[in-house]
Amino acid sequence: MNASHITALKTKHATLDEAIAEEMRKAAPDDATIRNLKKQKLRLKEELSSG
Repeated sequence: MNASHITALKTKHATLDEAIAEEMRKAAPDDATIRNLKKQKLRLKEELSSG
């Protein structure tokens, strides 16, 4: 995996982290949205660790 791909994955991971935090700050956070974002984040983490 090249450095630019790793950087892109890390950027997406950070973006998802912020989206999760933003959703959790809402008065009525959507559990399904949070679960979906966390799954996406986990997939990216797995891809980063396998590379």
